[in-house]
Amino acid sequence: MIGKNKHISRIVDSFLQKGIKLTHQRKVIAQVITDASDHPDANEVFMRANKIDNRISLATVYRTIKLFEENKVLNRIELGGKKARYEELTDSHHDHLIDIDTGDIIEFVDDEIEELQKKVAKKLGYSLVDHKMELFGKKIKTN
Repeated sequence: MIGKNKHISRIVDSFLQKGIKLTHQRKVIAQVITDASDHPDANEVFMRANKIDNRISLATVYRTIKLFEENKVLNRIELGGKKARYEELTDSHHDHLIDIDTGDIIEFVDDEIEELQKKVAKKLGYSLVDHKMELFGKKIKTN
């Protein structure tokens, strides 16, 4: 077993269904991303994957991340000029609040925001099929 998760990652499963070759290194990188409880950047993915298999290079991680993005199994979170962070795409939708000072990413779901987005799309003559929302903020300091 590659990672601590007992289930096959959605990334690996998706690639198997599409008939895309998954090398050992790609499987390790997929498992690192699946096992992440945070939103690692490419360098963090590299460091974690390299501990599992020291033949994995940073270039391999970048190529694999690009491949995962192109196949819509990986979500890229832009941090406004800083390093992008990544997470495995899942069926459960959530949005992100990004702390611009620390880079912390807080996942949240807000039903009112979801409904408002649908209303805005409808008002403009559209049916909302998907969206991605990333909010950027600074922690409010309390005394």
